Amino acid sequence: MAACGLLGTREDHAEAVADMAMAMIETLSRLNEDLPTPLQIRIGVNSGDVVAGVIGTHKFIYDIWGDTVNVASRLESHSLPSRIQISRSTYERLRGRYLCKARGGLELKGKGLMEAYFLNGRA
Repeated sequence: MAACGLLGTREDHAEAVADMAMAMIETLSRLNEDLPTPLQIRIGVNSGDVVAGVIGTHKFIYDIWGDTVNVASRLESHSLPSRIQISRSTYERLRGRYLCKARGGLELKGKGLMEAYFLNGRA
């Protein structure tokens, strides 16, 4: 899991995550050229509010949670190998600057039918 824009007001948080996700796919593709058994990755991205904080009493962990995190996780699990699947809220932030293709509605547990898009690159 990764998050961007948690501290302060970063206006380009969706772009930063999109660029990182594309770099992850590209890097894994290059690494797979030398691996005896290729690895696969699926990525889900959502934009929105999260709750963040330190939890624990003996071992402290900084964590984030909330509906935004849950939707991103479900987008990842419903994606395809080597693909980046994004929510409508992320699509709205990237539209015009990135190449996105509508995937149609996905039935996500606890959310119902949600629009999803594949992120294919920069425009």
